[in-house]
Amino acid sequence: MQPAVIAIHGGAGTITRAAMDATREREYIEALQHVLQAGQRILAEGGSALDAVTEAVRLLEECPLFNAGKGAVLTHAGTYELDAAVMDGATLEAGAVACVTRLRNPVLAARAVLDHSEHVLFAGAGAEAFAQAQGLELVAPEYYFTQARHDQWQRALGNAGMALLDHDAAALAAQGQVGPADPIDPDSKFGTVGAVACDSRGNLAAATSTGGVTNKQVGRVGDTPVIGAGCYADDVAAVSATGTGEMFIRTVAAYDVAAQMRYAGLPLEEAARRVVTEKLPAINGRGGLIAVDRAGNVTLPFNTEGMYRGFARVGEAVNVSIYG
Repeated sequence: MQPAVIAIHGGAGTITRAAMDATREREYIEALQHVLQAGQRILAEGGSALDAVTEAVRLLEECPLFNAGKGAVLTHAGTYELDAAVMDGATLEAGAVACVTRLRNPVLAARAVLDHSEHVLFAGAGAEAFAQAQGLELVAPEYYFTQARHDQWQRALGNAGMALLDHDAAALAAQGQVGPADPIDPDSKFGTVGAVACDSRGNLAAATSTGGVTNKQVGRVGDTPVIGAGCYADDVAAVSATGTGEMFIRTVAAYDVAAQMRYAGLPLEEAARRVVTEKLPAINGRGGLIAVDRAGNVTLPFNTEGMYRGFARVGEAVNVSIYG
């Protein structure tokens, strides 16, 4: 038996220091703490890493502060398309769903694919039919709505391209376009959520979920449901990513962390650092990742100004951060 640990993230991006809202910041911190404590309890009771990350991401999907489940961003057409994935490092079994529009908890659908299907990835209506057959809850699209995401979409429609990702947060704040101020500017934020864990048996697991990118083209799929890109776990490391999804796909970022450890003998922190601060920036990739190895080491690197993140070891206080 070894000390178990869970880590989570809630997206990375640009810090709006010019329009900081202390109340909003506390809401994010308390939400991250709540999720970590839930995962920590599962691990403390001898639960599996897979169960811990599934529950952590389900709770993040239920929280409208984050871009997954309720609070998901809108496509260019004003619709919702969500993605999720889970992977069990002990068995290399994985499940994922993409472009779902009616599932309350996409991560539970991904888990159902892992547990009850010979396949790995379901998309669209097929994913929803499979989830419904497994007894998972369907919702009307209005369930995902929040006024903040709708306003964010409206701002994106008024600007060319994929959602303001390159806009300077301070400039937006100065123009009065950001409010109430979040610690990380919603218009310059990569809003995936994820969790990784190592349980008391040394088994690893990862889960990732997202509403995608504001104002994305209908049918666009990012790195989240692509095993090895935004989510990966084996017997070396478990990784969940957040950022410019296309770049994480092109670098197979999550798998690359584990591969550098396995084949080059790098420690977890160095392998993750190389991916986040060298390989991704080389193709203008922004964001971060969380990772844990079978010894319980944790790393949470990012190349943006901030990332909602935290970790909790069994028997210890939770540790939550937003800024660099």
